[in-house]
Amino acid sequence: MDIATGPLGTLLPKLAKLLQDEYNLQRGAKKGIEFLHKELEFMHAALRKVGEVPREQLEELQRIWARDVRELAYDMEDIVDTFMVDVEGPDPPSKRGVKKIFKKMMRKVNKAMARREVAQEIKDIKERAKELAERRERYKVDDIAPAKKILVDPRLNAMYTDATKIIVGIEETKEEVVTMLTGGDDDQKKRIVSIAGFGGLGKTTLAKAVYDEIKKDFDCTAFVSVSRNVDTQKLLKDMLYQLDKNKFDDIHSKMLDERLLIDEAIEFLKNKRYLIVIDDIWEKEPWDKVIRLALIENNMRSRIITTSRNIIVAEHAGGCYRLKPLTDESSEKLFYGRIFGSKDKYPNQFSEVSKKILKKCGGVPLAIVTTSSMLASKPDNIKEWNKVCDSIGSGLGGNKSNMDDMRKILLLSYYDLPSYLRTCLLYLSIFPEDYEIRKDRLIWRWVAEGFVQQPVGDQSFLEIGESYFNELLNRSMIQPTDMDNLEGTPRACRVHDTMLDLIISLSVQECFITTVFDDGKHSLETNQVRWFSLHNTTTWPTLKMRKLRSLTIFKPYDVVIDSTPSLSRNLLLRVLDLRSCHLEDLASLGFLGSLSHLRYLGLSTRVLYGRVFDQLPVEIWKLGFLQTLDLSEVKSVVKLPSSVTCLGQLMCLRSPMSNFSIMPIGFKNLTSLEVLERVVVTSECIIEELGHLTQLRVLKVMVVPFKDGRVSKKDDDRRACSNAFVESLGKLTKIESLGIGDIDHQYDGLTRCNIDGSMEEPLSNLRQLCMRVDSLPTWIKPALLPGLCYLHIDVRIARGEDIHVLGTLPCLRHLSFRAEGVSALESCVVGPDTFPCAVKCNFLYAKGLVLPCMFPRGAMPRLQHFRFSLELEQFLSGGKFTADDLCLGHLPSLQSLTVGGLEFVYDDKERNDMVRSLKKKVEHEAAIHPNGPLGTCYSKYSDNIL
Repeated sequence: MDIATGPLGTLLPKLAKLLQDEYNLQRGAKKGIEFLHKELEFMHAALRKVGEVPREQLEELQRIWARDVRELAYDMEDIVDTFMVDVEGPDPPSKRGVKKIFKKMMRKVNKAMARREVAQEIKDIKERAKELAERRERYKVDDIAPAKKILVDPRLNAMYTDATKIIVGIEETKEEVVTMLTGGDDDQKKRIVSIAGFGGLGKTTLAKAVYDEIKKDFDCTAFVSVSRNVDTQKLLKDMLYQLDKNKFDDIHSKMLDERLLIDEAIEFLKNKRYLIVIDDIWEKEPWDKVIRLALIENNMRSRIITTSRNIIVAEHAGGCYRLKPLTDESSEKLFYGRIFGSKDKYPNQFSEVSKKILKKCGGVPLAIVTTSSMLASKPDNIKEWNKVCDSIGSGLGGNKSNMDDMRKILLLSYYDLPSYLRTCLLYLSIFPEDYEIRKDRLIWRWVAEGFVQQPVGDQSFLEIGESYFNELLNRSMIQPTDMDNLEGTPRACRVHDTMLDLIISLSVQECFITTVFDDGKHSLETNQVRWFSLHNTTTWPTLKMRKLRSLTIFKPYDVVIDSTPSLSRNLLLRVLDLRSCHLEDLASLGFLGSLSHLRYLGLSTRVLYGRVFDQLPVEIWKLGFLQTLDLSEVKSVVKLPSSVTCLGQLMCLRSPMSNFSIMPIGFKNLTSLEVLERVVVTSECIIEELGHLTQLRVLKVMVVPFKDGRVSKKDDDRRACSNAFVESLGKLTKIESLGIGDIDHQYDGLTRCNIDGSMEEPLSNLRQLCMRVDSLPTWIKPALLPGLCYLHIDVRIARGEDIHVLGTLPCLRHLSFRAEGVSALESCVVGPDTFPCAVKCNFLYAKGLVLPCMFPRGAMPRLQHFRFSLELEQFLSGGKFTADDLCLGHLPSLQSLTVGGLEFVYDDKERNDMVRSLKKKVEHEAAIHPNGPLGTCYSKYSDNIL
């Protein structure tokens, strides 16, 4: 679906399906559908034509007609979907024969009633369609004028740039701010620098660069955002959590008012030298009444950085630094770098038009990045460049308001998007300002809303949705966050506040998303709202929205909704997302059974001490069209009811983050599953069912054999489950990401799976594997894992040949190998020509054993980042290993080293002398390396590498 055409793209195939004989529609209804199908095809074509013209350039009559056609299509889709639910809904689970026969008879009666109802509704819709066609002809709506030039000017997002990829032109300003913070009189008082400038100038990027530069000199640090609609309690909790994640691990679940949180911050900071960044302060009041009070003067040379687009607010906070636009040279470097890779590579014929574009961007990073990201898809088309240049107005250097000009630049990038991506972008206005939007959550919501096109061939909804996400990233419409260290891809995104302002206003104009900011009771009664987002609510709303399709609730951190009202009146709900809305428990969700249109269900509960299980309502079997069941934010173990096996269209099932859920017998019926995360399989029978889920692309599973309701630790039981699992795994030919075992001590400390057995067919699509097992499985070999790129493996006992086996995997780029113990250590040597593609390797041992002990020439030719641990006892006891055995000079691409096991111990002179000697040797090798001096650091051993 896209905004311009509404649901017509998905509605027309549904109407065609209804004409099939299997639905046995009345004759009049069939004729009505045939008429509607033809009429809506023409309307679809006309709306696509309308969608090619920016909304601002359409006549009012055209906008009204397009709105009415979309409303007609929405209503028609609701009718068709309701009929499908009545006719194709799941059969109820029943064990008694008589009861089953009775329910079958009732379903036949209900189907007949549904056919009569749909016939009447189609008749009504047909009349509306005729009226629209007559109105279109009467007012000459089709006479759409050719598109005019759009006045434009863009701006780049501060958070868009990762800390490791600082924007060009920032070096000089960074040094100036660092000097303001650290230079001058070396007094003991805290110092504040407030970075000021309008949106898109790079305030947050600059603050982050300075933060990363100097944070190593402080006892504790935090980087928090204020946002326009400030939640001061959340702000203080976020700050405390970042200052000490161990001490304040559960701070977000505590019921603390601002006064107590300020006291907590003062107590924690009183004896520490701290560095805190308060990003994006809009008004004086939050600073004066909350933030400033928590950041105490402790005479420890603490430092505070604030950013604000309001000069008065920045000067009020103190130490105002006015950020200037980029110089011409830096603007060109950023612009050409994003399109051609560097300024030296751009074609000369683009020189004149580039200068014009950059002049209009006015040195504003957001403007340059947004425009260059759009032009990157047209690197050789000079006509398109001139078109973009002409479309940009006087620019950010003109006489108009900077923010108005910025909006025009962003509008140009918005209208350059394909229509389906416009809808996906506007959909982000559901989320609050500065909210980190998880990629997987967003993609499955897009799928549930019908925004993702139907897969073609072997593609999946997940793959198509991810391509949409990546395209929005590439065009700089969203900003990446939470980077995956393995793949270098973002797991989440944010929307810059200037971009968010734009898409909210566009969404309102298109009657798309309705957002309410309210912390009190409210009752909304309207038939026009279809997508509803409620922010900062403390109570459940009274929703009288007959056509509501999507409901998302974001509550303040401290609020737990303890009484869930029924939403059973909202029969057309497709998306119900309560992941950001902590419920007391799941027992009050019985109304879910009436939401038969539901495609996406996301739930969350708070931590309740003493509670072991949360039980989903058995009525969940009625959600026959459910595609995503996301329980990742539920805090207790979820016992999945057996009725969940009726959800034949389920594509994504995610169990709680903190625990695994036991899969019920019969889950082999869930043949549409593409993602299955954090589940436990407990017997050969259930493990065999796993092999039926042939569409799986992501699987995170624990294999724990149960006997008589208890965990079995017998070797025979474990071996049988292991063989059955490997056999089923071999059938999952589409699997791309696999996780086996877990660090969580949920089942009597039995956390390692003994996963071994014979596998006949290769897992050709498997790219990422994470395992916590007894020993390296025999099926980890090149022939069975030809495309494996990322391997994290934690074994109890490492064998000498394990390293050699891993080294033969042809595509392995990232490896983390950890062992609690080792056998035949002397044979743990990296052989020549092994690890041909490895870029990053971690070799960690719980007892610090050396691994590997030498690197012959030809091994690991591409290795850039190497982490390993040294065992001092090997040296203290006169073992056969010496530091010379490392042979780091044989690794031609090495860039950085991280060495563990070299910690000093109080009152142990011999050990400490050895530590100094080994560090000296490692640093010498790093200094004389052909790529040297290498970046070298020392770390304490961490056992959490999975």
